Amino acid sequence: MAVSLTQHDRSRRAFVATLRSHVLQRMAGDLRQHFEGTVGPEHEKSGAPLESPEAIHEALKPELPFKAYSSVRTAAQEMVFDVVSDAVDRELETLNERAAQPAKKGSLTLNSALPLPKSVTGIDVHLSPGAYHEERADNDVSAGAVYDNSIDVFAFGQFGKRHNDIGTTLSNYLRLKFPEFAPTSILDCGCTIGHNTLPWAQAFPDAEVTGIDVAPGILRYAHARAQSLRVPVHFRQMDATAMDFEDESFDVVFSSMFLHELPLKDIRAYFREAYRVLKPGGLLWTMELPPNAKMGPWESFYLDWDSFYNNEPFYKTFRDQDYPALIAAAGFGEDAFLEATL
Repeated sequence: MAVSLTQHDRSRRAFVATLRSHVLQRMAGDLRQHFEGTVGPEHEKSGAPLESPEAIHEALKPELPFKAYSSVRTAAQEMVFDVVSDAVDRELETLNERAAQPAKKGSLTLNSALPLPKSVTGIDVHLSPGAYHEERADNDVSAGAVYDNSIDVFAFGQFGKRHNDIGTTLSNYLRLKFPEFAPTSILDCGCTIGHNTLPWAQAFPDAEVTGIDVAPGILRYAHARAQSLRVPVHFRQMDATAMDFEDESFDVVFSSMFLHELPLKDIRAYFREAYRVLKPGGLLWTMELPPNAKMGPWESFYLDWDSFYNNEPFYKTFRDQDYPALIAAAGFGEDAFLEATL
């Protein structure tokens, strides 16, 4: 499912990846230096120290370094999708044809009657036009293709050649840390293009691995991508907050950078569903943003930037939650909760 890139494509992608790296490292560092050297001390002298991420945000809003940082970062984010769309548009007909080929491994099950949540359709999340849900034609895979191609530019190569670093790390940690644990059924919720789903099938080849998401285009692409990589995974169009699976169906329920895209009521519903579909002794395994309670004020302010300027309105609300309390409310025992914050 890879698209062919011209030298022009490669040059534009390299420029935007480098620009994002510059923003997130050099400009972010300069912004922090401005806060710690000027803005913070000025507020302390006035008797109003900035002790919360909200206070830091309000204090920095009128400052030129913050305006410059936010402006360039937002422009770079929009450019990510602009520079990858040319190649996808150029080869979209071919990509759609490839995705329509009969399955040799795994499966794809779509549900045209499934209503897409407003949290998906109501915003262009990450400033990506059409986000996860756009469909330009019948049997379209453009949303998945844009997402796949954008990851390298967005993360400037940090997620690995196949964008599978998270899934590979967590599945193999589980396999090596608990060699006696032999799951036969694994579920990835909010799987998008399956980049972190496929590693589970590779780490546990005897298990049946399923990935679910609500948008059909990314699932068509995920299935075609898995076919091209010869990894057997079953993809199903399904809402993780109201799953069609029977009780006690899975040994592992996994998600990666999924919860912060959901309204709080849907996060709670997802945890209830995860509890329902897990087998006794099963594992809920989640990779997510760190909670604000475990971060310093500056770090929390910096991470929450996306909630205000990157079309991720649920980002901060999620990070403000008490994670153990969330899962306890769904039925999980708080004594079984393990959290590692890096």
